[in-house]
Amino acid sequence: METGIINSSASSNKSQSRCPLQEQLLQRRNSRENLDRFIPNRSAMDFDYAHYMLTEGKKGKENPAVTSSPSRDAYRKQLAETFNMNRTRILAFKNKPPTPMEAIPNDFSSAAHQVKPAKPRRHIPQTSERTLDAPDIMDDYYLNLLDWGSSNVLSIALGNTVYLWDASDGTTSELVTIDEEIGPVTSVKWAPDGRHIAVGLNNSEVQLWDSTANRMLRTLRGGHTSRVGALDWNNHILTTGGMDGQIINNDVRVRAHIVETYRGHQQEVCGLKWAASGQQLASGGNDNLLHIWDRSMASSNAPTQWLHRLEDHTAAVKALAWCPFQGNLLASGGGGGDRCIKFWNTHTGACLNSVDTGSQVCALLWNKNERELLSSHGFTQNQLTLWKYPSMVKIAELTGHTSRVLFMAQSPDGCTVASAAGDETLRFWNVFGTPEVAKPAAKTMSTEPFAHLNRIR
Repeated sequence: METGIINSSASSNKSQSRCPLQEQLLQRRNSRENLDRFIPNRSAMDFDYAHYMLTEGKKGKENPAVTSSPSRDAYRKQLAETFNMNRTRILAFKNKPPTPMEAIPNDFSSAAHQVKPAKPRRHIPQTSERTLDAPDIMDDYYLNLLDWGSSNVLSIALGNTVYLWDASDGTTSELVTIDEEIGPVTSVKWAPDGRHIAVGLNNSEVQLWDSTANRMLRTLRGGHTSRVGALDWNNHILTTGGMDGQIINNDVRVRAHIVETYRGHQQEVCGLKWAASGQQLASGGNDNLLHIWDRSMASSNAPTQWLHRLEDHTAAVKALAWCPFQGNLLASGGGGGDRCIKFWNTHTGACLNSVDTGSQVCALLWNKNERELLSSHGFTQNQLTLWKYPSMVKIAELTGHTSRVLFMAQSPDGCTVASAAGDETLRFWNVFGTPEVAKPAAKTMSTEPFAHLNRIR
């Protein structure tokens, strides 16, 4: 019995102390509303309005001749609505309703409205938007046979011939066909002006062409002893990399064009990329080495010493891409025995991350508008993979090629990517989306008088 009594009192005490504030609030509200329905509540009454209704409010009805004008009636009606005089009750038997409280203060609600809406997820087409034939393209991992110039013209080397494809109207023209004894073409690279193009050859020479006039300007000789498979421009400096392991800076403006030589690779140089600043050069080779060279350390009298010699890759390093939003960040890709994409701090030489892609990495391109990286691969899927940086989560995989995707080039606006593979096809992918259109700059008003006039008469 005692146990039962103790449990009962304990349970009742527990129920009373569960939400004490809520219980107090309910009791207080009930005590206020415990009013007599026949006794008016003075605190809820408007005595001025009550006095008006008892005295002045009846004058109109008692004197109808005075208020017979329609305009007067309309004015009285509008006045009553404005001052809330249409009420019929004088006495109040309940409290006034409490003033509603704002759930969110104005400052916070206005700030919340200013938050930008979430950016919609970009649609990435899984198939190529255009496919062109590329017969006789060389299925050689160490060459660089595709480039897209700033004038929106794409160049591709097919055997001994360099073709130009104008992306603005889809027309194709032939730039040059090399003789058999000096061919095939082993590399192509547009100059920054989008008009001049460098063509590397199997016999160690490099030709410079004017694409507009369709004529050869000069031939660079005497630097390499074997084929030139890698090219890149740094303003008027054309950097060439050969099978002999040499890297040469050529000043195309002068007769004695060789101005600097970089020696560090023991086998063929297959990747060359200048940073946007023009101060650092990345080179990759078939010796599994990645070098970072600094222009400030270059010497015309002796071979230049590298800034960093990076030996982490276990296969040839061809795919190189400098990050557009972080100047000292470089991405590199390894061949079939490595299969990794690595990220480097080129100031310190530290490897920031390494991702095993599962297949040979042939080319790399950064998205100019988003923090994304595109890679092209070989066996087994021959796919293009879009990665989110820095998480390196796969966003999309684009398939269609039936052989390894050796070459990639990006359109000048950064939206479209062209890929060429050993299956002798050239495919165009709308993988990077459409860049945001920049708003035109507002015209600044000149403070000088008559600045908008050409002359004063």
